[in-house]
Amino acid sequence: MTGRLEGKVAFITGVAKGQGRNHAIRLAREGAAIIGVDTCKSVDTVPYEGSTPADLDSLAQEIEQAGGQVLVREADVRDLPALQGAVADGVKQFGRLDIVLANAGIVSYGELVDLDEETWQTMIDVNLTGVWKTIRAAAPEVIKSGNGGAIVLTSSTAGLKALHTLGHYVAAKHGVIGLARNLANELAPHRIRVNAVAPTNVDTVMLKNPGVYKMFRPDLDAPSAEDAHSGFVEHHLIKEPWIEKDDVSDAILYLVSDTGRYITGTTLSIDLGLGAK
Repeated sequence: MTGRLEGKVAFITGVAKGQGRNHAIRLAREGAAIIGVDTCKSVDTVPYEGSTPADLDSLAQEIEQAGGQVLVREADVRDLPALQGAVADGVKQFGRLDIVLANAGIVSYGELVDLDEETWQTMIDVNLTGVWKTIRAAAPEVIKSGNGGAIVLTSSTAGLKALHTLGHYVAAKHGVIGLARNLANELAPHRIRVNAVAPTNVDTVMLKNPGVYKMFRPDLDAPSAEDAHSGFVEHHLIKEPWIEKDDVSDAILYLVSDTGRYITGTTLSIDLGLGAK
């Protein structure tokens, strides 16, 4: 198993399902050893099921069966000591850390003026503070490894514009882009590059759930996926309903590999033109 990341080690949050799982498999195929964490449980304020320990175990098995190296741990991004422990275990096993993907995130829905405090706080704790805690746990090890490195924070098109019933998500994802810009300045002396990605709708459970369907069809009491489909399409300049996980993984691979070696402090949109509207 050789590729663009041969000899590198990557720490990825939210690896058990969705985009994070896809990123882990992609980077492993390119030769990176993977340190992966996931909370492996559902979150009370989130209207879809979370990952499970079985999801995390199957990821590890898939990477190992393909000849890759991987270490996985159950850890919530709100728990800094748990993240630090996972990073320490991974560095002890693999000897270094080069890449960090702060990918873990949640989505929930509601007007800001009606939002309950728990829903607001959970969003900020996971999607913004959890990103900072990921960096706090991992960046010192990248610095200590002394090889430079690359960090990618997962924001969203919601980090660039307002979106209906997603004000708390918008606030968190705008904050993620601010973190990326500041970290790019702070870590440049160590030759560690920091960028953000801003995907539009991605074909995962975070998209295909009743909360999103209602966002696109607020005129219906209980809209279905079929009801929302036209709204997904019209949302974009390029008339597709969503992008695939591979589209985001491709962008991240570009940013963390030598191909993107001079890119830092940027936000790469993978958005079917949504940001231009």
